Amino acid sequence: MATKGDLVEWVRDALVAAGGGATILFVAKHIWEHHESELRANDLFFTWHYDMRWAATELRKRGVMVAAEDDRRGKWTLR
Repeated sequence: MATKGDLVEWVRDALVAAGGGATILFVAKHIWEHHESELRANDLFFTWHYDMRWAATELRKRGVMVAAEDDRRGKWTLR
């Protein structure tokens, strides 16, 4: 069963698939297209958009993503 923590890897995977940077909308679509059944399997279905943003914050803390203030609004970029 998928958990909030899985979103960290899923966000990173979406950004890798996009060539290192993408809009938040692209990331959400990518996650939905690749993990819909896992999202629907539990309460994560109701929180995954919030959790996706939390995962981006975690990736920034780990130095994997560019800091929000250093990136374009609405775009997420890997370092």
